[in-house]
Amino acid sequence: MDKIIGMGNALVDVLVRIDDDSLLEKLHLPKGSMQLIQEDTLSEIRKYTSGMKIHRSTGGSAGNTVCALAALGANPGFIGKVGQDETGAFFGDTLRQRGVNALLATCDLPSGIASTFISTDGERTFGTYLGAAATLRAEDLSRKMFAGYNYLYIEGYLLQDHDLMLRAVQLAKEEGLQVCLDMASYNVVEAERDFFDQLIVKYVDIVFANESEALAYTGKAPHEALEEIASKCSIAVVKTGKEGSLVKKGTEVIQLLSCPIDNVLDTTGAGDFYAAGFMYGLTCGYSLEKCVQISTILATAVIQEVGTTLPAKKWDEIKLNIESLLQV
Repeated sequence: MDKIIGMGNALVDVLVRIDDDSLLEKLHLPKGSMQLIQEDTLSEIRKYTSGMKIHRSTGGSAGNTVCALAALGANPGFIGKVGQDETGAFFGDTLRQRGVNALLATCDLPSGIASTFISTDGERTFGTYLGAAATLRAEDLSRKMFAGYNYLYIEGYLLQDHDLMLRAVQLAKEEGLQVCLDMASYNVVEAERDFFDQLIVKYVDIVFANESEALAYTGKAPHEALEEIASKCSIAVVKTGKEGSLVKKGTEVIQLLSCPIDNVLDTTGAGDFYAAGFMYGLTCGYSLEKCVQISTILATAVIQEVGTTLPAKKWDEIKLNIESLLQV
């Protein structure tokens, strides 16, 4: 099996279910978005959620993806930055316990926290305090970090630091890795569209986007957006939520429709798990169609749980579903 190393914001998710969306309005967080916040807003969130039931888990887009890959039996790595605090220790220890090679730099700032609000319809809204995670810099990277890996998976939330992104993809290419980029969030794409385009055209082999991100990047509906993105890289993936997903490689196009899910509890990590399933299939050498089907199995599983830490029983079920799929 080929090996994957992820790079992203090292965050700990603090998840809370809300009965209505009035709290989002008080905190000025648009429903369904990812908004960067400062320490004062984080303190305000802690005040409002004091006494509410919370769930803590490792988070960050790329962090979720590599943890899911590890649960499937892969041996992924992760590059990120944490503070020298209990939150940072929790993040690193949890990754290592799950079988991830955690390459974590440290600094004096508090570790990053993603406050995640889960609405009654399962939609999630993030108020993200990056803290130490945002201080990952180009100079923290070295070519040896990428040695022994075949793919670099990067989350689009890092796009604001152009030097970091360019050094990462250049070092990866020097080591012969293929580069995979998840667009992360429509508002990030809107803010960094030109730089996204520069990276994709010159360095990126595989692009993951949902329909809102694809629209922000191309200005087009999913099918037309797929065509445009695929013209610039090797494999393009456009996820269309309840409608399923679209994938194109060369002249091959796969469209997989989703089955209705009645018990959607939390959509946190759906795209991250989709990417993990796709990359797992790809590194195992499965067909493009099988990769998409595995992706759907993982994404479907995670939205039926709160958070992205699935119980062992759920992972056993996922693995059985993948085995059954591969026998068809």
